[in-house]
Amino acid sequence: MQADLSQIVKEALETNHEGFVRILESTTQLLSEENGKIGSLDIFGRLVKLKPLGKALIVGDLHGDLESLIQILKESNFLQKMNQEGEAILIFLGDYGDRGELSVEVYYTIFKLKLLFPEQIILMRGNHEGPEDLLASPHDLPIEFQAKFGEKWTEAYGKIRTFFSLLYLGVLVEERYLMVHGGLPPQAKTIGDLAYAHTKHPKQRLLEDMLWSDPNEIIGDTCASPRGAGKLYGENATNNALRRFNVKILIRGHEPCEEGFKIDHGGKVLTLFSRKGPPYFNLHGAYLDVDLSEKFEKAEQLIPYIHRF
Repeated sequence: MQADLSQIVKEALETNHEGFVRILESTTQLLSEENGKIGSLDIFGRLVKLKPLGKALIVGDLHGDLESLIQILKESNFLQKMNQEGEAILIFLGDYGDRGELSVEVYYTIFKLKLLFPEQIILMRGNHEGPEDLLASPHDLPIEFQAKFGEKWTEAYGKIRTFFSLLYLGVLVEERYLMVHGGLPPQAKTIGDLAYAHTKHPKQRLLEDMLWSDPNEIIGDTCASPRGAGKLYGENATNNALRRFNVKILIRGHEPCEEGFKIDHGGKVLTLFSRKGPPYFNLHGAYLDVDLSEKFEKAEQLIPYIHRF
């Protein structure tokens, strides 16, 4: 199906409450029905398994930065690639809204893209799409919804919280990559622990760690995070997790990067941050455009496929 990006953006900028709720409900319904084998996606709980085949575009945090999202889609020409190649996959690592004035418009755009390419787009959950007891602070979305929709904002906000609960927690590319928003819980022993982390919250901290944790070069294993949620995890923790899940590199978002990306733990962790400007003031945003069939041992080998803007 052809996708006209300029038309999608025009719709996003002009959407009213009724139009936004309508497309939000359609996307929520689609996600609620995703299970098992869908195209090249193999869905297990809130985790997606992928065979190491075809091209992938991986986008980090956007935080209401519609301009960066448009630039990524135009520069990568990835909508056309998805139209031509059924195995081409577009993966968002979460954090679509908050901290930016066009959060509603970013959400509208990703809803539209998911409906156009239901078998080729994976929408992951970030800490800014977390459950009520793990909300990022400040949580700007209610203010943005109120400014956009007036007194009707509570309906749209209530419905988008249901949408958040259906977002994916991880993507596993066999023998290649494991993608999460923040980090891997040290207590996660099986893929099922990751796929069903949301069902064990808040008794266990699996979901919190996946959404909130950050890599750290000083510690070996884990310690409390200054964020107040999640953990800092060291190289030992990363290596143990990658061995456990038989992958080479952890790809994640969550953390602002001056250059749009950074590499930690001896090349085992790649962070992507795909928005720029205030309040983060990073010089660049970045995204990854890579062929999943290629096998890399370290994230440094992915640098030729990382595009800064």
